[in-house]
Amino acid sequence: MKIKCFWSNTDEKNEFMNRILEKLKRKYHKRESIINVLKSEQYNNDVVNVHRYDLTNAGDFYCAPHHYFDELKGKYLDIFDYKSDEIEVRKNWIEQISNNALIIGGGGLLNHHAFNKQMRLFEKLNIKGKKTVVWGIGHNKNRWPDFEKYNVNPSKFGLFGTRDYSVANEWLPCVSCLHPMFDKKYIIENEIGVVFHKKNINKLEVISKFNKFPSIYNSSNFEEIIKFIGSCDTLLTDSYHGMYWGLLLNKKVLHFSESSKFHDYKYPITSASIYNYKAKISSLKPLEGVLEEAREINNNFAQKAFDYLEIT
Repeated sequence: MKIKCFWSNTDEKNEFMNRILEKLKRKYHKRESIINVLKSEQYNNDVVNVHRYDLTNAGDFYCAPHHYFDELKGKYLDIFDYKSDEIEVRKNWIEQISNNALIIGGGGLLNHHAFNKQMRLFEKLNIKGKKTVVWGIGHNKNRWPDFEKYNVNPSKFGLFGTRDYSVANEWLPCVSCLHPMFDKKYIIENEIGVVFHKKNINKLEVISKFNKFPSIYNSSNFEEIIKFIGSCDTLLTDSYHGMYWGLLLNKKVLHFSESSKFHDYKYPITSASIYNYKAKISSLKPLEGVLEEAREINNNFAQKAFDYLEIT
């Protein structure tokens, strides 16, 4: 009997082994970083804003308060640096977390495997006197019915404001509402436009369903995304921030995603699949006052957070 080889050639075998080794190395780096933080003395000397600092995802990048308040300018840290291959990057992450009070967020940092270890770490630092402020983060499960409760205890954080409405200790929509691009006026050029999440770049089945409409990816330049949304009367999207920014710009919005993060905004947003969205477009209506409400809530929360963190 012949046994079929798993790899068709040596290159495939080497590529597979390299992926395994990289995965094991990242796992070791994660564990090492977390242990070192937990072993370290904890201080609140200054403040650092921890979030997914991703230049290829406009939502992840601009959902953090350090962009919008002078008191926080330049005080940021990528939540993924704890697993970096570069020892100096990991060392800086450990030192920044250990020496400073933490503003955590925004973005979908709750109930997502990529951020579970970091969020559990921040939760544990409560017993060491760490000051923590959760700013506009939310749950991020693949499917809405799968969500039951947060994977951390909100009471273990100093302030806990989330973009999720039904489960929020304090409802806090994404701070990106403070960006001045939302103050500009835009001319409607497209009846319908699509904002795709960058994960769909190679998903032809998804893209082909909307190929009649102008579109943009959330990996594009932020200003270009906002201009594009501004040019549309109706917005279709599977990007959370695409949805949110459409609401801020008073657009008719429909999302085609099953992720839990889309289903817990304060106001119900029409959902559909890539197969039945056309039947729902005619019933869409814009929401009034979303921008003004989000800005007021964030500015009020900022005052509370800065008082708690003793930032002057």
